[in-house]
Amino acid sequence: MPDTPAPRVPAARVTVVGIGADGWDGLPAASQEALRGAGTLVGGARQLALLPAECAGERVPWPSPLRPAVPGLLAAHAGREVCVLASGDPMFYGIGRTLTEVLAEAGAEPPRVLPHPSSVAYACARLGWPVEDTEVVTLVGRPLAGLAAALHDGRRLLVLSAGAETPAQVAGLLRERGFGATRMRVLEQLGGPRERQAGDTTAADWPPPSAAGGTDPLNVVALDCVRAPDALRLAAAPGLPDAAYEHDGQLTKRHVRAATLAALAPAPGELLWDIGGGSGSIGIEWMRTHRACRAVAVERDAVRAGRITRNADALGVPALRVVTGRAPEALAGLPAPDAVFIGGGLTAPGLLEACWAALPPGGRLVANTVTLESEALLADWYRRHGGELVRLAVAHAVPVGGFTGWRQAMPVTQWSVTKGAAPREAAPEPPATASHHPAAPSAPGDTP
Repeated sequence: MPDTPAPRVPAARVTVVGIGADGWDGLPAASQEALRGAGTLVGGARQLALLPAECAGERVPWPSPLRPAVPGLLAAHAGREVCVLASGDPMFYGIGRTLTEVLAEAGAEPPRVLPHPSSVAYACARLGWPVEDTEVVTLVGRPLAGLAAALHDGRRLLVLSAGAETPAQVAGLLRERGFGATRMRVLEQLGGPRERQAGDTTAADWPPPSAAGGTDPLNVVALDCVRAPDALRLAAAPGLPDAAYEHDGQLTKRHVRAATLAALAPAPGELLWDIGGGSGSIGIEWMRTHRACRAVAVERDAVRAGRITRNADALGVPALRVVTGRAPEALAGLPAPDAVFIGGGLTAPGLLEACWAALPPGGRLVANTVTLESEALLADWYRRHGGELVRLAVAHAVPVGGFTGWRQAMPVTQWSVTKGAAPREAAPEPPATASHHPAAPSAPGDTP
């Protein structure tokens, strides 16, 4: 029996109207006109209640979950003028993006969008903060742990709240992360007649969750971040302190990790496979480079897989996906990567072949090892595919009696390659004569 094609969304005439806490009176004429003329009005219950009786269209509250219901909802109202209400700017963490994507998937025209000032615009205006210098983190439909990656001493953050309980939850996270001295202000009902600032204190002094009942659900939290002097400093660049991770020794150490991320070269929106995840450090720091970066950590040990999840939450990237299983079998069905890191299991039959086949042209592969057996394997792949083969050696100063000496860590052999790059040309074989001594380039001070 042939597959039944997915139903297409009829070519609906969709307008998305941004509305603020000031309701109908705060809308420009074009937005009011669109709402009056709509046959169907879609929005949250709070937003629909802001419309006057002169908006006579059928009022349809959003179903939950929202995105899967969009195609059916639009199909049910095909041929009508459909107006969708959104909070503030519909294209800023709003329904405008979802509608645009759903209509594009169906081959329909994109919606007409009539924006309203966003809560971020209002908050920055009230606080005197330049918008371009203010980072925004949304907790609407997203885990609280995602805020941790944005915490840096001296930074200003606006947190879009999921409800009345969000400020207390934010304060709790700040205290746990060593940012208890951060100044917190909660701005409620921005742009509306009931606008107010509901607090100006530090995270350490913020009321507990039991006091959240006095906070309006429509709020934005403003943070002036202050890190405690004894709190672990987590930089924006790769190479976080090893102490930032919970681990059992299976951890790519700090200096090698920084070199590995440099070789992987993450870019916004790219996906990494972190194979042999260990403690998850490579995938975590890949995702910390940009909020659009994604990663899948593949780890065969269930205890370590749980540890990866905890580390990802603690370091602000809860969206890291953890797959518990043995590679290459566990790679089946994963979305195609832009880059692959292999930190363990290199000698597993078919692993390198599977990773290489999964990479698109221009994709990067980086593999680290400390064993001779895996090093020989990497040398063979280097001979066939080119790239760069390096040995990373790190030594730490340690006490030696009353003096100081160097303690050498195990050297790491690293192969990095870009798929599609010109293969390395093999060196010509030397003449088979007993007197031949191949010359090697020497650096200043080397003994020939």
